[in-house]
Amino acid sequence: MSDTRPGLRHYDVVIAGGGLVGSSTALALAKQGMRVALIERRFCGAQASGVNYGGVRTQGRTVEQMPLAVRARRVYSRLPELIGIDGELVVSGHLRLARREADLDVLDRWSAMAREYGVESLVMSGAAFRKRYPWLGPAAIGGSLCPTDGHANPRLVSPGFAHAARRAGADVREQTELADIVFDGARFQMRAGGERISSDWLVNSAGAWANRIAGGFGETVPMKAIYPNMWVTEPLPRFIGHSLGVVGGGIYARQVERGNCVIGGGRGHGDGEYAQPSTATTRAVMRDACALLPALRDALLIRTWSGVEGETPDSNPVIGPSRTTPRLLHAFGFSGGGFLLAPGVGEVLAELVTQGETGTPIDAFSIGRFSLTPLPATH
Repeated sequence: MSDTRPGLRHYDVVIAGGGLVGSSTALALAKQGMRVALIERRFCGAQASGVNYGGVRTQGRTVEQMPLAVRARRVYSRLPELIGIDGELVVSGHLRLARREADLDVLDRWSAMAREYGVESLVMSGAAFRKRYPWLGPAAIGGSLCPTDGHANPRLVSPGFAHAARRAGADVREQTELADIVFDGARFQMRAGGERISSDWLVNSAGAWANRIAGGFGETVPMKAIYPNMWVTEPLPRFIGHSLGVVGGGIYARQVERGNCVIGGGRGHGDGEYAQPSTATTRAVMRDACALLPALRDALLIRTWSGVEGETPDSNPVIGPSRTTPRLLHAFGFSGGGFLLAPGVGEVLAELVTQGETGTPIDAFSIGRFSLTPLPATH
């Protein structure tokens, strides 16, 4: 893997960021024989990809995300063959709760839209809903069940893709900073730790820090750091049958096999680099959660946490080619909803590298949607 100049290691693709997007991209490319370097400044899967809620859900996705979500959901069904573990994937179904009549209309409209993409959901309310879910409090007046959704363990899935990429031949480097990245008109030149390397392609999957790379190529995105707030209870008798969400967001919950309830909602605190959970947020959201799930009222919380994620103004990610630089691909800004999408994004990015196109619609995620001044399409 050497360039024509002595001492310079050359790759087909360098991937900046070892989260789930970067790791799944590295795996897909390495399996096709590409020379890939996955560069992570901390540890693979230790940032947002490894500390999120773990929802594997298509329900509630916007229409522009549906093709990608459906593709990504199929990837999750293949985890054992892809990464050697099942990631504790549980197809529990996702129950999206309504707390007012208008929410039921939202659920009906989403169900009709999703059906066009082959995703089925059942909208329920009234006595039938109450009889089916006696463990829900009166704050929930109905809901929509998407039976093919579920949840997995991000602490296993995210590093699992990085381990699989390494086994497939990718050069995975942790605790390594990428710096001095430039495009010389033919190749990307950069420094990885103390070594100079080059590549034909560069994938920017650096999460909340992706603007550090995008800005170097003249296309900074109006993205802000957010800090999702999550916590887990002591083990409780099993009562939550599905992964739960609510129309409008703000609360999500699931119960693992051991009985612990993983709950989230609201925001923690952070400085753009590190995150901390918020006690005030946890208390406020937990009160709302108890109105939906009365069995939580006497539960002890044993751990709280947060992470750093990038949020875009429209809550859709940036996925696809740069508008300023050839063979630069972006994939970041998942706004708290990237755990399901990421393995599908990895396949899409690999197709853009190896085939020059993808059959999955991603135009809505173009970085150009944030550009105030039109840029030439080619350079």
